Amino acid sequence: MGDRRRRVVYVLGLGGNLGRRAANLARARRLLEKGGVAVVRASPVYETEPVGFAGQPAFLNQVLEVLSELDPPALLRLAKSVETALKRTPAVTNGPRTIDIDILLAGDHVEAGPDLVVPHPRMHLRNFVLVPLDDIAPDLRHPVLGRTVRELKEACPDRSRVERFAGRRRRRP
Repeated sequence: MGDRRRRVVYVLGLGGNLGRRAANLARARRLLEKGGVAVVRASPVYETEPVGFAGQPAFLNQVLEVLSELDPPALLRLAKSVETALKRTPAVTNGPRTIDIDILLAGDHVEAGPDLVVPHPRMHLRNFVLVPLDDIAPDLRHPVLGRTVRELKEACPDRSRVERFAGRRRRRP
């Protein structure tokens, strides 16, 4: 057999609340694709209430199901390079940003390292992740919690505003 690399199904969460929010999501997707990621499914874009850091503009969030031969650390490096290309600067945790790219799931892979934890440790607590993910993969099972996305969404304690984005002006919470 040849040197055939394994393609991994990942779920990525994208979001941002600074600059041209919708354009930043689209550009991030293009840069990810140039880096070796094939988008299989994309959720609708949602406008969401900021969580954990009050007084900032609303976010736009989207979830992508992607295929890639990159391993999780290499995909994380790609995600960070895309964030840098879109002028994300290190700031306050949960604070304003042009783009944020999180690896939510990596197939059934489970990893807990200093730079990467997969599945994302708070995805099951975030409406802005679960609502769009439910649109594209409601029956996907969390590899650690053993529950489907739909079940996680229904049990999620987060009740922050998550609305389909229709191109309107951004709101403050």
